[in-house]
Amino acid sequence: MDIRPNHTIYINNINDKVKKEELKRSLYALFSQFGQIIDIVAMKTAKMRGQAFVVFKELAGATNALRQLQGFPFYNKPMRIQYAKTDSEVIAKVKGTYGDKEKKKDKKKKAQEVSAVSLMKKPAAGSAAPVNSAAVQVVDNPPNYILFLNNLPEETNEMMLSMLFNQFPGFKEVRLVPGKHDISFVEFESETQAGVAKDALQGFRITATCAMKITYAKK
Repeated sequence: MDIRPNHTIYINNINDKVKKEELKRSLYALFSQFGQIIDIVAMKTAKMRGQAFVVFKELAGATNALRQLQGFPFYNKPMRIQYAKTDSEVIAKVKGTYGDKEKKKDKKKKAQEVSAVSLMKKPAAGSAAPVNSAAVQVVDNPPNYILFLNNLPEETNEMMLSMLFNQFPGFKEVRLVPGKHDISFVEFESETQAGVAKDALQGFRITATCAMKITYAKK
């Protein structure tokens, strides 16, 4: 029987050797390109191993993610994705604990946004860069088939970046820089293909605070 489309997607056949926190970060990095994610639930109990739920704010995000990532090789295992049986299936699991937390988070986030806006209106002498640093124009080099990424969060790994970039034609490989977590190189087959990926993912946030900056690598 077909399950009605809803905001929550259910994923199984996930590599169960991946640690819970890394799994949630990687799922966020992969799925957030399709829309705003409200929650990700991944539990390491015997019953829930190798499974996860991703809750989207918009139905279209859930639908696009399901279509685009069905069978996607995630940690070397093809993901199986379907709509959750009901939206409440995941929400019931986190009710009581998450419901109030989310409200508090929203209040805190709104307060932070207000303070961030007022800070940006009145920049104090010697204050830190504005919060929306993603909007700052990135100085670029001449076109190249290799992209240079910076402002990456500390938890970035090769798997996360590969998942983001291998949806673009011509993707070849990700090269991390040993000892420097915040930069990386991504190689494509051609300058044009690299340019498409660069434009699409410019300013993409792997985490809420780090907007990725992408330029062509120096030749």
